[in-house]
Amino acid sequence: TKFSVNLYNNEAGRRAVIRKARVTCKCHGVSGSCSLITCWHQLSTFREVGDVLKDKYDGATEVKLNRRGKLQLANPRFNLPTPEDLVYIDESPDYCSRNHTTGSLGTGGRSCNRTSAGTDGCNLMCCGRGFNTQKTIVKERCDCKFHWCCYVECKTCVRSLDLYTCK
Repeated sequence: TKFSVNLYNNEAGRRAVIRKARVTCKCHGVSGSCSLITCWHQLSTFREVGDVLKDKYDGATEVKLNRRGKLQLANPRFNLPTPEDLVYIDESPDYCSRNHTTGSLGTGGRSCNRTSAGTDGCNLMCCGRGFNTQKTIVKERCDCKFHWCCYVECKTCVRSLDLYTCK
C-alpha cells in the first residue's frame, strides 16, 4: 500500500541527499604550507536537494501492488523506476478546483503575478481560467528626511496599483 510507496520514496530521498553531498577540504600548516589536509562530506543546501526531488516528482512513475504486495508498474510499457526515482499509486488531486474531500481550496480568487513564469504567475496558478485585474490606490510614505535630532518627516505619495486574482 502507501507504506511501500513511502519506503521506496524515502530511500530515493536519502539517495538524493547523498548524491548531492560533496567533499570539502581544508589545509592546515604554517603559513599555508598545507602540511595536513582535512576533508569531509558536506551536505548540499536544502534548495539543491529540493530541486533534484522536484524534478523526480515531475517524472514520477505510477505503480500498483501485485498479489504478493510488491510494487509493480501500472503501465508495463514504461521502464522500471531506478532506486533514485519517485513512485506513486494515486494521481495528485486537482489543485485548480475546490475539493472538500482533499481539502484543496482551489486557486479561484488567489492573488497572482501577471509577469511571472513561475508558480506564482497568473498563467500557471489560474489553470487557464484567466485572471481579473483590479486597480487600487495605495498611499505610502515617501521622500523621507531625517531631522537632527531626532525625528523623520515624510510626504505621503499616492500611486495606482494593479492587483491580479485568478478567476
